[in-house]
Amino acid sequence: MVTYGFLSTFPPTRCGLATHSLALAQHLHDPELGERCGIIHVVDRVRPRPREDPTVFLINGRPWTAVKAIDALNAYDVAIVQHDFDVYGGPDGDEVLNVIEAVTSPVIAILHTVPADAAPHRREVLERIIDAVAAVVVLSATDAAILYDQYRVDADRVSVIPRGAAGVTPARPAGHRGDPTPPTILTWGLIGPGKGIEHAVAALAHLRDVDPLPHYLVCGQQDPRIGARQADAYADLLRHTAKQSGVTDLVTFDSAYRTAGALATLVRRADVVLLPYDARDRATSAVLTEAVAARRPVVATAFPHARDLLGDGAGLVVPHRDPVALARALRRVLTEPDLAHSMQTRSAELAPQLAWPGIAAAFRGVARNVLAAESATAQA
Repeated sequence: MVTYGFLSTFPPTRCGLATHSLALAQHLHDPELGERCGIIHVVDRVRPRPREDPTVFLINGRPWTAVKAIDALNAYDVAIVQHDFDVYGGPDGDEVLNVIEAVTSPVIAILHTVPADAAPHRREVLERIIDAVAAVVVLSATDAAILYDQYRVDADRVSVIPRGAAGVTPARPAGHRGDPTPPTILTWGLIGPGKGIEHAVAALAHLRDVDPLPHYLVCGQQDPRIGARQADAYADLLRHTAKQSGVTDLVTFDSAYRTAGALATLVRRADVVLLPYDARDRATSAVLTEAVAARRPVVATAFPHARDLLGDGAGLVVPHRDPVALARALRRVLTEPDLAHSMQTRSAELAPQLAWPGIAAAFRGVARNVLAAESATAQA
């Protein structure tokens, strides 16, 4: 019997850590195996809740809430701490150190960002987290290499466990559409500056001669981590770019909320998934994982997760902020059926490694190892 306590954002918060924690907890929670999961929510402010609600919150900017968070985590056999620098309070999220360094249960830290050449304080925060925990999990081989090379972390303390995915099966083969509707280029997820969508919109102007003309669907709601003024400015930029590029007829901005099932249907219908992100150090992407698991051809900018996951043929990787390069890659996927088919074949080989049951099994293995090490230490 193993119990797991998560320190993380969690739904209804909308962010990558929240969705990752929800899915991982669901797949680790198995009463038949004696497994149980609990969540200590990381929030920026207290939410209204019923008086009988037992939820424990770590509230950013209120250090006294760390005491209850520590006590709650110590009630579990293993603490799983989801880490990204912008999730916790304080400079570079350093308030989380008060919790991690005080928890007595063995801690597994899931590092969603491992910065190369980090600024001194950010590096110090990450080094103290690594020193305080029993095991480290990263989501890409690139991040593991940075830990080895720049942070001098022993390889036996690091596990690479990719993001999980629902393992969607495509409705039709790539490259063999068999219908008269325009091919669909799909970008989905939370929308805001840094997603590079303006470069993707500009790329459409270079695809006017593709027959049939593709349609670009940008599906997602405003990123809640950005202010309304910033979100409106980004939306204006996208509309202005579409108008200036003469492609307003080729792009749709759809902010409707979709359930997981409806989103899966949307992904199945896409001819190519496009991730035009600006960030060069973006370690992981849930959208990329889901797209590969769905066996969709992918075009992405060269952030680390894309280079790792697509490098063996599951997609095409292009330079950042380069509409011409984006258009060139999209053209190849849309007009070369053999290329699209080979991408789908490679994605089908990768998909089983990304399914959540396998991801949860890998975490169970890490937990067994840290508990065995703790037991051995206690007996020594």
